Amino acid sequence: MKPEPIDVALLTFNSERKLRECIDGIYRNVPVNRLLVVDGFSTDGTLAILEEYNRRYGNVVVVQEKGTRGSARQRAIELVETEWFMYVDSDVVLSDCWFEKAWALVDEKVGAVWGIEIWSVLRNSPVLPIFERITLQIFEERGGTHDLLVRTKAVEGIHIPFELHTYEDGYIKRWIEKNGYRVVGAYEPYCMHYRPEHVWTLEKHIGFAVSDLKYAIWRPKLMLSYGFYSGIVAVQIFLSGRENKQVQRRSKAK
Repeated sequence: MKPEPIDVALLTFNSERKLRECIDGIYRNVPVNRLLVVDGFSTDGTLAILEEYNRRYGNVVVVQEKGTRGSARQRAIELVETEWFMYVDSDVVLSDCWFEKAWALVDEKVGAVWGIEIWSVLRNSPVLPIFERITLQIFEERGGTHDLLVRTKAVEGIHIPFELHTYEDGYIKRWIEKNGYRVVGAYEPYCMHYRPEHVWTLEKHIGFAVSDLKYAIWRPKLMLSYGFYSGIVAVQIFLSGRENKQVQRRSKAK
């Protein structure tokens, strides 16, 4: 059965850094009915970029609200008009043929398909295979919305708690499963996640860790997996620091 075009939900807040690449990837790899943007009152070039794409495609819908990721994802669901819809984060780029590969995993029991996220800094890293396995394990425990294809019927009646600025993805996954559907995590398709530079700092990582800890502490598998993530972040912080020092030395030499 050939799928109908779907609504795609995109959350933005000062997202201009990767927004064009993200949206190009969506239109290239997904049959888009409408691009539903829930924007957190961006002050950079985000809104201008969205207007540019609306002039090109004529199907970009922008709503603005101040809230949490949970309330923004809820708002997006309320705007959906298609049988299936998709969440895409504004700092990811979808792999080639994303929708085609995800749709091949769908049957009547499937409520959602998630393509694994790959951190862009690990694209050519020898630890990538381990990272992928652990990331899929984390998804099984808590879900993910980086690039999530969702059967609209599977989230019928959902009310994502406003306070869930993180772990709203876990709430969505559990709701879909509670409604009797499977949520499929896959190595193919995938998305490339271009995390911003500021996350590769010790202070920011500690902030993420504290935020996650209250949810992960009751899930031993998550604790172990996040330990591995912390190791990757520590190495990346070290490499970034070394690179910055080399740049400074070269500048002084001139």
